[in-house]
Amino acid sequence: MVDQSELHTEWSLVADDRGLERAAEELASGTGPLGVDAERASGFRYGSDAYLVQVSRRGARPLLFDPTGIGDFAPLAQAIGNDEWILHAASQDIPCLTELGLRPARLFDTELGARLLGYERVGLGALVERLLGIHLEKAHSAADWSQRPLPDAWLEYAALDVALLPDLRDAVLADLERQGKLEYALQEFEAVRTRPEKPRAAEPWRKLSGGHVLRTPRALAIARELWLARDALARERDVAPGRLIPDSSIVAAAAANPRSAGELARLQSFKGRASRSELERWWAAVLAGKTSDELPGPRTRDPESIPHHRGWAQRHPEAAARLAAARAGVVAEAERLRIPVENLLTPDHLRAVAWRPPQPPTPEAIARRLTELGAREWQVGLTAPIISAAFVDLG
Repeated sequence: MVDQSELHTEWSLVADDRGLERAAEELASGTGPLGVDAERASGFRYGSDAYLVQVSRRGARPLLFDPTGIGDFAPLAQAIGNDEWILHAASQDIPCLTELGLRPARLFDTELGARLLGYERVGLGALVERLLGIHLEKAHSAADWSQRPLPDAWLEYAALDVALLPDLRDAVLADLERQGKLEYALQEFEAVRTRPEKPRAAEPWRKLSGGHVLRTPRALAIARELWLARDALARERDVAPGRLIPDSSIVAAAAANPRSAGELARLQSFKGRASRSELERWWAAVLAGKTSDELPGPRTRDPESIPHHRGWAQRHPEAAARLAAARAGVVAEAERLRIPVENLLTPDHLRAVAWRPPQPPTPEAIARRLTELGAREWQVGLTAPIISAAFVDLG
C-alpha cells in the first residue's frame, strides 16, 4: 500500500484567460481520456458554483483552473470537448461545469461503474485504495473552496485526485469487461451525460426540512415569508442560506407564531448566526406571513402522480401485491448480478408500472412502458420479463 504522502504530483494553477489558453494547448498535446473534477463551496456559498476545476491526462501535468479569475473557458472546451472525460460521481459535477461552458462529449463515471460492479464502498478514496493500492487522505473534501488564496496542501490534494483518474478508469473498465457489464455501464454513463437539468420547484420553500409539522395555512404563510427573506439575504451576501438561520429555526418560528420581535428573539429554538443580528428582517417576514391574504393550501399533487406506496396495502391492495411480487423478482435478479437493486431498475419506474400496468402485461408491453419512463435498454431487457411473469402469476 502506497501512502498519499509518498506521492508527488507536479501541478500548475491557472488563474487568468491567457494562462488558460496555454493550458488548453498543453492538455491538447496529451493523450487518452481526461480526468476531470470540480470543487464547490457547498454549505458556504449560495448556489453550487465551481471554485476550482481540475483536469489531467497522460502526457500532461494536472492543471487547476480558478474560475474566479477566468472569464472564458471556451479555449479549454475546444481543446478537450471531444475527448472522453473521467469523473467520479459525475452527476454532482456536471451542472457546475456546464455553467462554465464545459460539457463532456463522452463520459466514464468511475463511481457509477463501481456501483454496477457490486463494490460495497464506491467513494474515490476506497476505490483508489482497492484498485490502485494507494491510500488517499480526503481531509479537504468539505472545505470552503471559495476562499482565496487556496492553500498549497488543498491544491496538491485536488491535483492528485484527477491525476489518478486515468489509471482508476482503466482498472474499473477491466473489471466491467470481466463481469460482462461494460455495455450496462456505457448506457448508464450516457444517461448521466445527457440527463436534462431538473426544473426549479414552483414553491421551493415547501422543501423546508421538518416543514411537514406545520398544519395551518397561516403557519405555512409565515414559513414561506421567512424562507423568502432568508433566500434573498443569502443571495445578496453569497452565503449558504442555512448559515444564516437553519430550516429548523424557520419551522420553529412559524409554529410558535410569535406576537412581537421580542418574543421571536426569546424563542430558544430560533437560532443561527444571523438570528439576532437580522432580527428586524425576520420579524418583518413573520408579520408579512401573519397578514398575507395569499394563504398556502395543502401541497398540490399532480393528478397523474401515484400515491405514496406505503399506503397501497390498505387503500390499493392489488397494486401493493403487484409491487411486492415484481420487486421480489427484481431483487433476486439484482443479487444474482451483484448490482444494487436501485441501479438495476429505478424504484420509481417499478412503482409506476405496478400502479398502472399495461394490459395485457406482456414482456413487450412492460418493456415499452419502462422505456417511456426512462429506463435504459439493458435495464428493460433484464427486468421486463421478470415483472411480466410476476404480474401474470398474480392473475
